[in-house]
Amino acid sequence: MLIFDLHRPGQAGVRLLDPAAPTRAVDLPAHLLREALPALPEVSEPEVVRHYTRLSRENFSVDTAFYPLGSCTMKHNPKINDAVASLAGFTALHPYAPVSGCQGALELLHRLAAALTEITGLAATTLQPAAGASGEFTAMLMVRAFHAAHGERRTTVLIPDSAHGTNPASAHLAGFRIQEIASTASGRIDLAALRAAVNDDTAAMMVTNPNTLGLFESDIRAAADILHEAGALFYMDGANLNAILGKARPGDMGFDLVHLNLHKTFSTPHGGGGPGAGPVAVTAALAPFLPGPRVAWGDDGFRWATDNCSIGRVHGFAGNFGILVRAYAYIRALGAAGLTEVSEQAVLNANYLRAMIGDALPLAFEVPFLHECVLTAKGLAKRFDVTALDVAKRLIDHGIHPPTIYFPLIAPEALMVEPTETESKATLDAAATAFRAIVEEARENPALLKEAPHTTRLSHLDETRAARHPVLVEPLAPNMP
Repeated sequence: MLIFDLHRPGQAGVRLLDPAAPTRAVDLPAHLLREALPALPEVSEPEVVRHYTRLSRENFSVDTAFYPLGSCTMKHNPKINDAVASLAGFTALHPYAPVSGCQGALELLHRLAAALTEITGLAATTLQPAAGASGEFTAMLMVRAFHAAHGERRTTVLIPDSAHGTNPASAHLAGFRIQEIASTASGRIDLAALRAAVNDDTAAMMVTNPNTLGLFESDIRAAADILHEAGALFYMDGANLNAILGKARPGDMGFDLVHLNLHKTFSTPHGGGGPGAGPVAVTAALAPFLPGPRVAWGDDGFRWATDNCSIGRVHGFAGNFGILVRAYAYIRALGAAGLTEVSEQAVLNANYLRAMIGDALPLAFEVPFLHECVLTAKGLAKRFDVTALDVAKRLIDHGIHPPTIYFPLIAPEALMVEPTETESKATLDAAATAFRAIVEEARENPALLKEAPHTTRLSHLDETRAARHPVLVEPLAPNMP
């Protein structure tokens, strides 16, 4: 139901001034004035509140139920983070306030950058990028600037076939040509293929570690050496950092640049196009190329500073400041020991859920994994014509958000599950029961899955047809004037 469907002439939540009452004249250009009143629905205030409250209850979020979206770390956001980010000293601070009037905010940014620099084992960090892909793009711009500063114009970026789709997009947007590197049968980087691909034209390699199969790249130092011997840079997509906090640092693995998804690893669940933050940490050699300005300490307190080699701004002001405040609160609340426990619990939860599912849905790659696992429905598809999409849709009827499906592309009929550390054993047990029940239904009544979900307002949609032949709804109800 649309808000226009509730329209009834004469209904209103407020009464405006009597048109005959004197008003202050506003001198506006004629082309900015409406020729007629906007066709807005006439609805009472209680009906408006009930309508949007009802719609909000149809939203699925990590605050309403289990949300095991693989590679996205949809973890619980402690509500104290929201309270801290809502403090008037932050929310009422004007972006153009002089540095003398925002020393507290600048100190927070300075401390957060220092914490992220320590967590990554690198030398310096920018907080400007607005999300993961923004961080990737920022890193690739720095790669280009670094080589240009050394008199080179390298044009190729290497990317594993298991990479996030934004990796090749970000590198291409930065002006690079993409060359894919195959994975081995174990789901990791093929070092032989990497050696064959690297040459004097290689600018960098982009790698997610742990990778998108939930596997730690055990030959990561060897890969770094191959890149560095050729004069290329090594970039890490930090989307899966939640698995290695306090256990392994990108800088120690040989990475030169890494972006971090604060809205994943550091507690602000993303989704619905909401704000994110994708800081980029780099080695000392790359620090002069970081976007500016960055917060620095001077004789008169904190100030903004920009290096002469900087690639310039990539986001207005200090990035998505509210997300940065939440991340800082999360890091300070947990400390080093707490962040380490986060990764330990995330890995434990993922492996526990996999053990509970048993052989109902096999792993796409039969090797140990970390915080997430990629299951495959290829056996169900072959025997019962039940696909990963069907399984995912049926999970909705069990109150579980569908996991990522058909990704990474190298895993057939993939279901990518990441329970995160914030889920209880009871939730994981219920999820395992749901998965097993759905597999049993696939064997006994596959048609049931083909029509799922059954408990939602809309059932199993034909996504291809919906994309190619959309049904557009008239924006105004028939009884609207």
